Amino acid sequence: MNLVGIGYDVHRFIEERPLILGGVEIPHTHGLDGHSDADVLAHAIADAVLGAIGERDIGHHFPNTDESIRGISSLEILRKIAMLLGQRGAKLVNVDATLIAEQPKIGPHVGEMRANLAEALGLPMTRVGVKATTNEGMGFLGRREGIAAMAVASVEQPETA
Repeated sequence: MNLVGIGYDVHRFIEERPLILGGVEIPHTHGLDGHSDADVLAHAIADAVLGAIGERDIGHHFPNTDESIRGISSLEILRKIAMLLGQRGAKLVNVDATLIAEQPKIGPHVGEMRANLAEALGLPMTRVGVKATTNEGMGFLGRREGIAAMAVASVEQPETA
C-alpha cells in the first residue's frame, strides 16, 4: 500500500541561537526558537512521515515539556521516526520539502542538507528533495520574522487485515 503524508512547521527568529536547517548550521544573525534545535525543515519532514503512517505529530512524540530532549538534534528525531517506520514494516520511499524564507540564502547549503536528511532517514540522496522560496515580502515570513517549511513523504507499507 502506498501512503502519503504532508507536514508543515514554522519557527520565529530569535537572537543568540544558531540557525540549523536540514542539520546544517547556516551563518545568520538569528536562529530559530524551539525546544529542540528548532530545525523547521526536519520538523516538517518528520510530520509528513508520521502523517503517512497515521501517527500524531512531532509534538506528540517529542513534546516540548520533556526536558530530557531539550536541544535535541532534529536529525536524531528523524532517525527515531525512521526506526518507527521499520518497526511498522513500512519503508520510506521519498521526501520532498520546501523552505519558505526571505533570508538567509538557502541555495548554497541544499546539497549538505539533502545529505544530512538522507542519512538520518536511511534514504539515498536522490530521494530527498529540498527547495527554497520566499514569501515575496508578504506576511510574517515576508517581514523576516521566521522561517516555515512544508514537506510531503511517500511510504510503502504492507497491506494489513
